[in-house]
Amino acid sequence: MDNYKNLRLPAEWEPHRSTVLCWPHQKNDWPGKFMPIPWVYAEIVKNSLPGEPVFILVQSAEHLQKVRKILERAHVPVHNIKFIITETDRGWMRDTSPVFIKTRGETKAVHFLFNGWAKYSNWKKDKNIPEILAGELNVELIPAIYNDTPVVLEGGAIDSNGNGTLLTTEECLIDKKIQVRNPGFSKKDYEDIFRDYLGITNVIWLAKGIAGDDTHGHVDDLCRFVNHNTVLLCREKNSREENYNLLEENFERLQSARLEDGSRLKVFDLPMPKPLYFENLRLPASYANFYITNNAVLVPTFNDPNDKLALNIIKDFFPDREVIGIHAVDLVWGLGTLHCLSHEVPL
Repeated sequence: MDNYKNLRLPAEWEPHRSTVLCWPHQKNDWPGKFMPIPWVYAEIVKNSLPGEPVFILVQSAEHLQKVRKILERAHVPVHNIKFIITETDRGWMRDTSPVFIKTRGETKAVHFLFNGWAKYSNWKKDKNIPEILAGELNVELIPAIYNDTPVVLEGGAIDSNGNGTLLTTEECLIDKKIQVRNPGFSKKDYEDIFRDYLGITNVIWLAKGIAGDDTHGHVDDLCRFVNHNTVLLCREKNSREENYNLLEENFERLQSARLEDGSRLKVFDLPMPKPLYFENLRLPASYANFYITNNAVLVPTFNDPNDKLALNIIKDFFPDREVIGIHAVDLVWGLGTLHCLSHEVPL
């Protein structure tokens, strides 16, 4: 592995070579509500394509033909789409894809192990996705090993400012009882791993993720970098709401957070939608789960009064990109939205 000083984890707003998606096929991820999901994906593809190619994983030649028909009916041009036929268990590319880094101007892929968020059993096919994508992209794949053990890490658990600072949560990475990814790992262990494989020199540890988060604390539903020194943090105004205290604790932590150069972090509020439930299950509805493409920022919306406010706040930080709301009320029944299902490949 290269010396960490030659490594860099790019920020999501930096130029992309492409976006990677996996076309939805696992109906159990959206029980009783699968029918509209492919059409939501069609909107995601349509709004990503003006700025970059899109790679789409499909399960078979037969599945590919069905996907093409949906895209054609939705008036999505397919000439800039590359279809990759490979079987997968799920479609959450943020967590199953490798983490792409830059080293001496070259893109490489770091292979962190995926184990179904230390919760589900259907992940054996998904663990092969990093190798498949690295081959398709013709980039070197580097296995992340620590103390002779493969490291488990999902992309949704981290967020980078592109300059060496990374956001994550204690709930996701160092909880000793629930969804334990790497038993016995400490903060220092993770910080060593982030340094050696991603070039990260500064880690900002938040506490817990939002209520309803099936991943047990992914940061991409909670707090996101929007430029090198600024984050948007979800805040809840209703003090009786389940998210209120945990979001306030994260706000307090960020008040004393520092960037890699020792400067203060700028923190701006992002509202939360009203609590969203389906069949008595709290869903992880969050505007922080936006995805930044070369030409646009795709933001989940929830038929909520705060939709417009969230879109306007995000637009303030991306004046050169179109900010587009993607209806996610059905999508979030799968316990994730736009950022969870996508992954960028840096240019």
